[in-house]
Order: sequence, then C-alpha cells, then structure tokens
Amino acid sequence: MNIALWIVAGLFGVAYVAGGIVKLTMPYEKYAAKLGWPADFTPGNVRFMGVLEILGGVGLVLPGLANVLPILVPIAASCMALYMAGAITERFRRGEYKELLGDLLFLAAMVFVAWGRFGIEPF
Repeated sequence: MNIALWIVAGLFGVAYVAGGIVKLTMPYEKYAAKLGWPADFTPGNVRFMGVLEILGGVGLVLPGLANVLPILVPIAASCMALYMAGAITERFRRGEYKELLGDLLFLAAMVFVAWGRFGIEPF
C-alpha cells in the first residue's frame, strides 16, 4: 500500500506542478482561448490557481521525501481534493462532461492519498 500511495502522490504531484506552471507562465489570453473555462475567471484568479496547484503538488511529495512534517502530505491531498471538487462544480456548471472524467480521477486519487496517509499507511 505504501508503494501505491507513493506512486499516486508522485504522479499527481508532478501533474499538479506542471499544470500550475502552465497557468503561471502562459499568457492569460492564450490560455483562455485554448481551454475556454479561464474566461470565467480573472487573470489573477487563474494565476492564484496555478500557485495553489504548485503548492499542492509539492506538498504531496516533498514532506514525505524530506521526512519533515510528513503530516502535510495528507493535508495537501485533502486540500487538493477540495480544489478538484471546485473544478468539478465548474465543469458541471459549464456542461463540460467529457472533461469532468479527468477531474473525477484527480479527486479520487487525492481522496486515496489522504485516506491512505491519514489512516492506513502514515509515515
């Protein structure tokens, strides 16, 4: 179980960091034209989402690797699960049901990591 938790946290941590970097570095107009949903948010909100994704992605892996405050791993996973719940709400609101599946996968993965690290395989 520990290996599965590390794999999921590592893969999704990298995905969150990559997504956050894209949100921070890509010009807002280009990003909004490419995806559509950013048009519902201000450029500052999209940048803030990028910062949250980077912090969440790093929080999924770094505390466990460094063995410094490893309790932050399930806390980061719980926070990212809440973040994904917000993304799912936005998908429903916009009627983007195909994209919703990816968000549900991310939500399930974060619930798995939080559940596993809080109870079954704490560090």
